Amino acid sequence: MGKKYLLDCTLRDGGYLNDWEFGHDNLISVFERLTDAGVDIVEVGFIDDRRPYDHNRSIFPDTKSIANIWGCIKKRPHMVVGMIDYGTCALENIEPCESSFLDGIRVIFKKQKMHEAMAFCARVKDLGYKVFSQLVSITSYSDEDLLELIRLVNEVEPYAVSMVDTYGLLEPELLLHYYGILDREVKPHIQIGFHAHNNFQMAYANAQAFLGKPTARDILVDGTLYGMGKSAGNAPLELLARKMNGKYNADYSIKSMLEAIEESVKPAQKKFSWGYNAFFYMCASNKCHPNYLNYYQKKGNLSPSGLDELLSRIEPEEKKLLYDKELAEQLYQDYISEKYNDEQVYRELGAALKKRDLLLIGPGKNIRLQEEKVLKYIKKHTPLVISVNFLPGNIPTDYVFLTKSSRYKQMAGDLYKYPDLKTIAASGVECRNGKFDYVVMRAPLLELKEQFVDNSFLMLLKVLKRAGITKASAAGFDGYSNKEDNYAVPAMEYDFVKGSAEFLNRHIREVLADEHKEMEVTFVTYSHYCDVEDIYSAAY
Repeated sequence: MGKKYLLDCTLRDGGYLNDWEFGHDNLISVFERLTDAGVDIVEVGFIDDRRPYDHNRSIFPDTKSIANIWGCIKKRPHMVVGMIDYGTCALENIEPCESSFLDGIRVIFKKQKMHEAMAFCARVKDLGYKVFSQLVSITSYSDEDLLELIRLVNEVEPYAVSMVDTYGLLEPELLLHYYGILDREVKPHIQIGFHAHNNFQMAYANAQAFLGKPTARDILVDGTLYGMGKSAGNAPLELLARKMNGKYNADYSIKSMLEAIEESVKPAQKKFSWGYNAFFYMCASNKCHPNYLNYYQKKGNLSPSGLDELLSRIEPEEKKLLYDKELAEQLYQDYISEKYNDEQVYRELGAALKKRDLLLIGPGKNIRLQEEKVLKYIKKHTPLVISVNFLPGNIPTDYVFLTKSSRYKQMAGDLYKYPDLKTIAASGVECRNGKFDYVVMRAPLLELKEQFVDNSFLMLLKVLKRAGITKASAAGFDGYSNKEDNYAVPAMEYDFVKGSAEFLNRHIREVLADEHKEMEVTFVTYSHYCDVEDIYSAAY
């Protein structure tokens, strides 16, 4: 049986989360802890000549600058490597291995670039480095593609060739299929490696399957501390080490790994998230690049089902894993034109709302404190009543305006009590049962240049303006206090509100005076929005 080696790529793959800015102390500490743990191969970062040197970052313009960080450290692992994404580092920025802090260089490349990339690997090998050929998105390879790549590998004879499950699409059966072809066809002295991602929660399971496959050749498996890595993260190094200690007679120090996690990785997790989640699952299930999802999420008006539908429309196959922004936008525009007809919705909404005066009901405390005043107003003026993101109990309501799924969730269980209540929803709020009466595009209602983009009161005013409404009364839109709870329903309170109360009140007053100056808004209950001096710290 061949030997099994453990490779850590925390400082490289984990860098996707923090733009490789671990901080100089953490760069040193992680390296030392991994060395103490006995990790066979430590990858210290990317070599990318488009990036300037920064002693706080694990991304370097050339190989020479790497020694500036770790060159004085005497104790080192069995092998130290860096990574080059083919096409991002010219050969002149790679010094001969004998002068370098690095022992090896891993070269990642997409299937379409295999010939050029393997030629580059040969040149790097000529410089004396142990070269690792990393097959990005192994699931994009057909058996014929893989055999073509293997022919190039056998000509160049790199130190290792690795399967990279870039988007976390593999399951053990398919992994072992690829592995079987490589093991059968690749020259026996060339190591085979595996790099997992966790979009389907399969990173560790796949790594176990890889390690458990009998082979006479040496193999290596990648992991990161605490699974820290791009998108859904990687196979956790500490779990791999535990498995290899228990089953394959390794002797890694788990204690040192846990110390590295506590010192350097957990603090990063407070700022940056990684690991399995529904959105990374969505990318993987549609076999597409996560940049598509990121692009669509920024639109701000798509529900999870809408996102999933858009991702499913990406074609042809080669476009799924090679992000194309123009294609993404075209698919989005086609989807929106099919799903939403804002012009027609606003026509219908305007016709319905112009029949009577309007009273807008907000969730501020004054809707309870001054409820009698509101009821008297309704009795006298008989307006159509539109509440925003909540149901005002004793106050009869004709419409409810929904801006967020979280707010809809809070009231959805009670909506059935009001069978005649009409619903107006911003896109992205997914109806649980049936459909909303009116759905309007969310994106045009937002203030994308502001700190708080989705104030529900301002969103509703935009809806009314687009529907041709020029006059409305308002109650329960108190504005914000920095000294007490702001909502009639305590569960609606946001943590950030009190700290931003003064800013929010001033901003909304300014918007009312500027963007909505053509609309006459009369406040039935007290509001900070109409108090220029804002002398009151609380509702009354």
